[in-house]
Amino acid sequence: MDYVKNPKAIEDKSMEIIYDYVKDLGLTDDEVRVVSRTVHASGDVEYAQLVKMSPDAVQKGIEALDNGADIYTDVEMVRTGISKPALKIRGNEVHCLIKDENVAKMAKELGVTRSIAAMRTFGKQLEGQIVAIGNAPTALYEVLRLALEEGVKPALIIGIPVGFVGAAESKDYLMEVSPVPYITVKGNKGGSPIAASVCNALLYTDVKRNDMLFVEGKESK
Repeated sequence: MDYVKNPKAIEDKSMEIIYDYVKDLGLTDDEVRVVSRTVHASGDVEYAQLVKMSPDAVQKGIEALDNGADIYTDVEMVRTGISKPALKIRGNEVHCLIKDENVAKMAKELGVTRSIAAMRTFGKQLEGQIVAIGNAPTALYEVLRLALEEGVKPALIIGIPVGFVGAAESKDYLMEVSPVPYITVKGNKGGSPIAASVCNALLYTDVKRNDMLFVEGKESK
């Protein structure tokens, strides 16, 4: 069987195939990159129709990263999926408190999920930053509560929790009430790999992909 052995060639061919599903959606080049990455990460071309974003959300996310914003996420799986080489070159960091002992203690005392406790602990740190939710609808609800009730407004909310209990509803609520730019996936689909793929798409705007393992471009800040 003749198959492609070069990882960069595989990725390039994948993106070429995916482009046929996104080229007629009326998206900017940067928005095409975001949607294409979700399709690539999932192997599901339906994402081309399911990804929803507020006007200028992608551009606002890129600008935030360019200005040094960090990424705050609900679970370690999202942090693991975000490109370490791209982060190193750009100087951005990823934060996750789901395993923090104090967060676990708070969650138990308040009778809430660890994801809620983690976002509540981040609190004002989320101002002007990027929030990437890939697992817990409760985390997304808490981020929206912080924005609506306490005025803590991230630069961008990537809200893509997955599942059958509260996930679709939390994303509908995000699209309905978010006072800040957002990127989401309508319905039950989503998850940590998809949230990470959106983060990577934003990160890759200012670095050149050399192959599947390395990134070249801007020097570290």
